[in-house]
Amino acid sequence: MRGHPHRGGDGREGGAVTRSGRAADGGRTPSAAGAAVGRRIGIGLMYGLWKPRVLGAWRVPATGPVILAVNHTHGLDGPMVMGTAPRPVHFLIKKEAFVGPLDPFLHGIGQVKVDRSGTDRKAVTDALTVLKNDGVLGIFPEGTRGEGDFASLRAGLAYFAVRSGAPVVPVAVLGSAERRSRAVKAVPPLRSRVDVVFGEAFAAGDGSGRRTRTALDAATTRIQERLTAHLAQARRLTGH
Repeated sequence: MRGHPHRGGDGREGGAVTRSGRAADGGRTPSAAGAAVGRRIGIGLMYGLWKPRVLGAWRVPATGPVILAVNHTHGLDGPMVMGTAPRPVHFLIKKEAFVGPLDPFLHGIGQVKVDRSGTDRKAVTDALTVLKNDGVLGIFPEGTRGEGDFASLRAGLAYFAVRSGAPVVPVAVLGSAERRSRAVKAVPPLRSRVDVVFGEAFAAGDGSGRRTRTALDAATTRIQERLTAHLAQARRLTGH
């Protein structure tokens, strides 16, 4: 999402959710039970096809809202975190991935569809609902796949962290983009090692609860410093 999410016409940020769990536009909010199913699928696929080495998973708070901030170099990164995180994860995923049979599947496992072309009020509402319900929200703060070095962060992560008060846990996925399988070029070699390193949880805001542009810009800078430092440490630990 570009820029800062803003207030809707009803004066509330990101739209409304009814008591039945349906968003005001009629769509369902992300399902915690669905995310739990997605985690079980992720565990089976990731450990069945590759050899994840998970470091620091104990740093993810066992209860309460959490935001996982994940570097992004390969399409495997999201599923790998879903299959290795100690709790079910609801990822913000670009709407372009919700095509054909993947659309009901991704909705069914509790993932959040986001339109990156502007401020997506439905996605903002869904993400905040995940956190309000003490869930785990997964975000690629760079917004799109790239070098995976946290060099360019969008404002969405800071907004969700400051708005919800949820701690941010940096996550480095390393090894997913370094080599390609001879059989399936789009993925790493089967049974190869992929490292997933979870960092220390931290508060993105300054404790004031302010959500002004200045406060969010400061939070974005704070987040970027912590994520960059975690990535450097993860590379030293794993040798990537």
